[in-house]
Amino acid sequence: MRETIDDLRAAAAHCTGCLLYRKATQTVFGEGPSDARIMPVGEQPGDAEDRAGHPFVGPAGKLLDRCLVAAGIDRSRVWVTNIVKHFKWVPRGTRRIHSKPGAVEIAACLPWLDAEIKAIAPSVVVALGATAAQGLFGSAFRVTRDRGRFVPFNLAPYALATVHPSALLRAPDEEIRHREIGRFVEDLRRAASAAT
Repeated sequence: MRETIDDLRAAAAHCTGCLLYRKATQTVFGEGPSDARIMPVGEQPGDAEDRAGHPFVGPAGKLLDRCLVAAGIDRSRVWVTNIVKHFKWVPRGTRRIHSKPGAVEIAACLPWLDAEIKAIAPSVVVALGATAAQGLFGSAFRVTRDRGRFVPFNLAPYALATVHPSALLRAPDEEIRHREIGRFVEDLRRAASAAT
């Protein structure tokens, strides 16, 4: 019997598979409609997501929302999630600064993501950034080399990788940011074309 998303969310709320749960506020599980055709997968929840308990609600999430609209994708019809379900951070003064999850943390969370993909059964999985792409497609995968190309993936008919929206926010100037957002929207359009 296939587990339901509600079953998975309830079980993941008590996950102690790695040590990240000790410092995180809560598990941040994926959200969206259970019949979503497109599933963007990010790296991990950020500070805003950890506090809110919802994925992609911070600055990168807001940019993702705008880019989905620009790509002609209804955000309310998309399942958004992360490869790691707890926020990994280091203190810097009063702020909590993102720290990249390691192989042990990714491996601990992969069963949750696999079960999530199986329960939603999207047409297209979109890895956002190198951490998600390498977790999904293998450590040899390079976003810089294979960005926007469909790659073999055993859990969905179509899969591709692109940059994470947070990378767009860190662009060195407005011209580069505008150009890279345009490329990101094109990657999302490619995903949308395969989801129909």
